Amino acid sequence: MILPQGTVVAVTDGEKLDLYRNTGTGAELSLTALPDISIDDEAKGSGGRHGSTSANPDESQMSEDGFSAGVAQYLNKQVLEGGIVNLVVISAPRSLGELRKHYHKFLSAKLLLEIPKDLTGHSAQDVEKAVQSA
Repeated sequence: MILPQGTVVAVTDGEKLDLYRNTGTGAELSLTALPDISIDDEAKGSGGRHGSTSANPDESQMSEDGFSAGVAQYLNKQVLEGGIVNLVVISAPRSLGELRKHYHKFLSAKLLLEIPKDLTGHSAQDVEKAVQSA
């Protein structure tokens, strides 16, 4: 897929967020890492309840859901403030499902592509390959 210059690529897995910006031109994809940001993982995931029974997510899953909700909150804010014009989200499948629950309608309109894959901690080149093959 060809991404417009300036497109932000968010790579997350429920514990970590890596952000990149496409600095390439035309068909050339060149992802440049953006500075790390702090995510409010106190945001509540869709679980909503505390406790660890078979019907409720465990503490670790609740933490990951909260982190994913915080990532969505951050991305929503960036879209609404004009800091993100085009967006690609690459996320572990379960985290992607949680992210989707928190997308603002304006974020959804800016979303060019979602890739359900865990690429956090991978190189920018690995992320580029995933985008190009999507």
